[in-house]
Amino acid sequence: MRHRYFVVLCVGGALALSGCTGKSDEEVERAVQDVISSDESSLNDIMLTVADPDEAVAYFKRAAVEQPDRIDLKRNLARSLIRARHSAEAVTVWAKVVDDPDATNDDRIDYADALIRAGKWKEAEKTLDSVPPTIETFKRYKLEAMVADSNKEWDRSDSFYETAVGLTTKPAGVLNNWGYSKLSRGDYSAAERLFVDAIVYDPNLFTAKNNLILARGAQRNYQMPVVQMSQVERAQLLYTLALSAVKQGDVAIGKGLLEEAIDTHPQHFEAAVRSLRALDPRPVN
Repeated sequence: MRHRYFVVLCVGGALALSGCTGKSDEEVERAVQDVISSDESSLNDIMLTVADPDEAVAYFKRAAVEQPDRIDLKRNLARSLIRARHSAEAVTVWAKVVDDPDATNDDRIDYADALIRAGKWKEAEKTLDSVPPTIETFKRYKLEAMVADSNKEWDRSDSFYETAVGLTTKPAGVLNNWGYSKLSRGDYSAAERLFVDAIVYDPNLFTAKNNLILARGAQRNYQMPVVQMSQVERAQLLYTLALSAVKQGDVAIGKGLLEEAIDTHPQHFEAAVRSLRALDPRPVN
């Protein structure tokens, strides 16, 4: 309702301005359409960024139904579905986008991203292969690296990750993915270095912190790393390290780390308590 009122005010202002300046009806119409287009663009940006994801999906579904020939609305619907974690539905919408005569290579890359999120790796690989090699973007190389990982093509994976890192000023996420790739191969020291790099770029990336603990635990290094962390994060990381120790057969160390995790957490840490009880039937305070 407020959105419509805003448009009415703007249109009224444009008409009032035309009366003062002597603009023609055609010029006034262009001015009105420019205002409406600008307002719609602003609302679309809000829906794609800060609005509730499910509300954004509903908004773009209505808009796409009302104006089915507009590819930009289909794109925004597909993006909002990804944001709302409806990957399978997003794949369907992106497929319609890339079939449009006005589809771009960026659309195909976004389609591949949706396919990966939906677990359709072979289709994603085929889609990326359809993108000319001259299209060298961060997202393209990040996805190529992930596909190479899925095929266990490690040399290609490393090459793509390295290129992707060089194409962004915010590489924390892709460094974390690269580290996890190294972790899955058993190259724990290289994984550890990449997770540390990811945390340097984004000290709030808890996934990288947890993966760093996994890499250290796999090397039987049970010392907590010197990285920025909250009290709750420290307790959770101690818990992950404890489980790693138990997995390595270092049960006594694992029990000690579980006790430390319980003592560190500012509230009741039920998961750690249950794990400690499984290892030691004595009562846990």
